[in-house]
Amino acid sequence: MDINQQFTPGQVVYMIIRNPHAQDVANVQQAAVVQNPDNPDELALFLHETYFPLSEEFAIFETEEEAEQTFCEAFGSPEDSDYYG
Repeated sequence: MDINQQFTPGQVVYMIIRNPHAQDVANVQQAAVVQNPDNPDELALFLHETYFPLSEEFAIFETEEEAEQTFCEAFGSPEDSDYYG
């Protein structure tokens, strides 16, 4: 199924996104599914006042719980690390 058919404009989704300035930092962020302003036939993710084409390149989840669970499986939980601060 085409990813553009899985979501609808106005839907709130959750995605795992990496910090572009520190590739070892990732977190779960809330994003909105919107019509792509550059191509009205496609959908986009609106996050941090930026449009991202809706594609298979992003880990997108319908619930925050799904996103958090996948995040913990991929990166571990904060309690598992030696981070102090």
